Amino acid sequence: MSGGNYGRSFACALSQRKLKGLVVMPTTVPVDRVCTIRDYGMEVQLVPVANLQDAVDRNVRENGMTFLHSFDDLAVIAGHGSLGFEILEQAGEVNPDIIIIACGGGGMLAGAAAAVKLSGHPECRVYGVEPEGAQTMYQSFQHGCPVAMAVSTIATGLQPPFSGANTYQHCRQFVDAILLVSDSEIASSMWRLHAVGVHAEPSGAAALAALLSGKVPDVSGKSVVVVVSGGNVTAEELQKLRQEFPESRDGRKQSDGNGNGV
Repeated sequence: MSGGNYGRSFACALSQRKLKGLVVMPTTVPVDRVCTIRDYGMEVQLVPVANLQDAVDRNVRENGMTFLHSFDDLAVIAGHGSLGFEILEQAGEVNPDIIIIACGGGGMLAGAAAAVKLSGHPECRVYGVEPEGAQTMYQSFQHGCPVAMAVSTIATGLQPPFSGANTYQHCRQFVDAILLVSDSEIASSMWRLHAVGVHAEPSGAAALAALLSGKVPDVSGKSVVVVVSGGNVTAEELQKLRQEFPESRDGRKQSDGNGNGV
């Protein structure tokens, strides 16, 4: 079950071991992600976002398959702890005050936050960032338990229709807050990254969007780390996004020539 990035890694790993696999993906994913996974020799099953888990459960039940969860797996969460260690290592003597990480299913956020907080940096604030149209972890925080909901966002890598029990528990313990950003703010952030040569997809730009839009509190004078994760976007997707979110390459609104933003 994947929006693309995990599925690609899953397919690569199985291909190297000459194993067969199936990746269940939402119908909203760009076609190139499906093709990439199929090129590794894997089967892809496309279903509506709300039916992802049902499709997985059916394949396990009827076809005897083993489910390797893309985010709500303790081994996956632990593996993402390496991101937290890498941040601390690269920061050196400058301890980060704030770390901002996008949240889809929450595996990367949970693992990285736990690694940082448990490595002698409990004072470091770790924020997760979700799209307004796919705020499953935010709503889970609000309700005090993992929730499911309808989702829709340009950040297709951040739109699982539910939060996992394991990721929720870890995020609740180690993440200070979940922040929400709009699709427009995500797109603006992505253009800013592209302007400086960082080829991020919408999901990869979400964390920066929270910082640029002023959603992160008390950043003045602080050491801030923003994680940009995900560059799975084609020229065709970018063209479509520019039509929907017409902004210049530095992220500012385009002008109509009379000084008016359009």
